[in-house]
Amino acid sequence: MATGLIGGQAVVVGAGIGGLAAAGALAGHFERVVVLERDALPSEAAHRPGTPQARHVHGLLLSGQRALGELFPGFEQDLAEAGAVPLRVGLDIRMERPGFDPFPQRDLGWLSFAVSRPTIEHLLRRRVKGLANITLRPQCRVQEVTADRGVVTGVRFENAGGGSDNLLADLVVDASGRGALTLDLLRSIGGPSPEETTIGIDLGYSTGVFAIPDDAPSDWKGVMTFGQAPHNSRGGLLLPLEGNRWMATIGGRHGDVPSGGAEGFLAYAHELRTATIYDAIKRAKRLGDIARYGFPESVRRHFERLAVFPRGLLPVADAVCRFNPVYGQGMSVAAQEACLLRTLLNRLAGERDPLAGLAPAFFAEMQSLIETPWSVALFDFVFPETRGQHPADFETTLKFGMALGRLAAEDAAVHRLTAEVQNLLKPRSVYGDPALVKRVLAVMAQM
Repeated sequence: MATGLIGGQAVVVGAGIGGLAAAGALAGHFERVVVLERDALPSEAAHRPGTPQARHVHGLLLSGQRALGELFPGFEQDLAEAGAVPLRVGLDIRMERPGFDPFPQRDLGWLSFAVSRPTIEHLLRRRVKGLANITLRPQCRVQEVTADRGVVTGVRFENAGGGSDNLLADLVVDASGRGALTLDLLRSIGGPSPEETTIGIDLGYSTGVFAIPDDAPSDWKGVMTFGQAPHNSRGGLLLPLEGNRWMATIGGRHGDVPSGGAEGFLAYAHELRTATIYDAIKRAKRLGDIARYGFPESVRRHFERLAVFPRGLLPVADAVCRFNPVYGQGMSVAAQEACLLRTLLNRLAGERDPLAGLAPAFFAEMQSLIETPWSVALFDFVFPETRGQHPADFETTLKFGMALGRLAAEDAAVHRLTAEVQNLLKPRSVYGDPALVKRVLAVMAQM
């Protein structure tokens, strides 16, 4: 076997962002990589049934953009050529937060892209298809991960013709989204299920796509509007898309959500805390129907706490942690996890049984990727209806965050630091710097 190869065949379940990114990470370490996807995969950038959330605004954070560029060199250029809209971080998005309408707009020195989820997937599929040892097999619904005495042997699936089929694998990556295949296997071999931490947010939102009018505002390319928490959970995000379009997503929590149809959508937009999004879209031409989506809870599965885990199985992305979509973290964390997977495969390739240590190492090291985005989810507890274990010292943490925001409004360097954390380029622990803490405490004292 050639240097760097650790197995004959790997199977990835799911051709979403997490699965495609993982396939790219596996390609250099297995003779063959097969990606099984239950949907038919469009030949262009189009929606598919298995990703209903793709009809809503998606944010590819700088960390995710760079991670995908590491896995697939040239990917960021692909985005530009596909018509993704360049955004100067800190400047091109009008941020409307209580007390700041808008938050000071500054060019923080980075360029990101606004682009639809179907276009991101289409570009990734094209990159994956360009790797000779990866095969994409659509319309294949995986029914079971097979194992023998705690060691994964492959998968059983329903093929495109409706028949039952089996595929042998040294490694199965569960990027199916819900993680049911992993949980089913753990139960079938008599192992414990992972502990779960959940945050019940009952988020509901609706999305419309609009042609950008000729008289669109020139002082912003997108808008993010926050409600006055905890009394008002309503918010909205409007971003430009390829094809000279706007995508506007608006919504709230615990039943305070837009009603169906175009009239209900505009009425809800009109009642947002600020008028910016409504004024932008009220006379714009709507393209297509209004789409709706609900997200009941964020879920973090603690696989790292399991004493034993099947050799040859690895859940990734949403199968491990599902984040509140309001914060736009899911795609970027999935891409970072794929980079971690590639790093671990490079490290373990020289060991006698590299797959034996892969899952434990992955679960241990991915915690640093999850901690910062998950800590953001804790701010969901500002709404009293939120379900779950209320974090300790939450009031102090909330006041610290408000004071940090005020400091960022005044100081471009602090603004840049908060943007780095929000884009998952730096861990939230950087806020513990003694000099910064001293300045934030001074602002808290003034508040």
